[in-house]
Amino acid sequence: MNTYKTYSERAKQHPNACARNLLELMERKQTNLSVAVDVSTKKELLAIADAVGPYVCIIKTHIDIVDDFDADLVKQLTELSAKHDFLIFEDRKFADIGNTVKHQYANGIYKIASWSHITNAHTVPGEGIIKGLGEIGLPLGRGLLLLAEMSSKGALTKGSYTAESVEMARRNKDFVFGFIAQHKMNHYDNEDFLVMSPGVGLDIKGDTLGQQYRTPREVIVESGSDIIIVGRGIYGNPAEVHKQAQRYRRAGWEAYLERVRLHQSKK
Repeated sequence: MNTYKTYSERAKQHPNACARNLLELMERKQTNLSVAVDVSTKKELLAIADAVGPYVCIIKTHIDIVDDFDADLVKQLTELSAKHDFLIFEDRKFADIGNTVKHQYANGIYKIASWSHITNAHTVPGEGIIKGLGEIGLPLGRGLLLLAEMSSKGALTKGSYTAESVEMARRNKDFVFGFIAQHKMNHYDNEDFLVMSPGVGLDIKGDTLGQQYRTPREVIVESGSDIIIVGRGIYGNPAEVHKQAQRYRRAGWEAYLERVRLHQSKK
């Protein structure tokens, strides 16, 4: 099962260019940490990205909540991506028909496809959403994640919805390289979908708005996910951003090494 191999082994054989780049980066930096920078000002976003950049493989943004968004924000974020060697993931959660999402992805004030290495989509509209986004993203070497499961209480992303999302991904491996989900999605030896899991925390189990948290070990070792997504747990206290980023990076990487050891010993 590819899930249990090392990131470098998976990179060598992965059919998706974006996934290969990500896996190589993770091995190179020894990190499977993604920080969700959900803040509303340009200054905050750039400051956090710069502070956590050395410890992450991905910076995840919600660019449409930034009150003072401008082209310079994209320019500076892109420069930080190169400086610290991380990928940018705009968590747009596209959810419309193919022709509409094509324009949302390429155009408008955000022009997401021009700077974000990774984006994601709901599968509610059907497979046309993947085709539409792919028309824009594939020529640029971008990658797409599908939302198969969510970490919030009462989420409807389960059962047949999740199963059909996986089938859509299997039919579009040139562009879709993984999922936002809570556990591994690989069921066959010849597939290698990466899974990014939100709802990761070392100190709390939930919040007042239904978010539920698991530890890095629960996510990586027990559930077979590949990348942990952490937000407020890292930058909630501005004085401890560096410390918490290092803490989560270490916890995520140690969990990954444990998973590799466990499954190598079973061979």
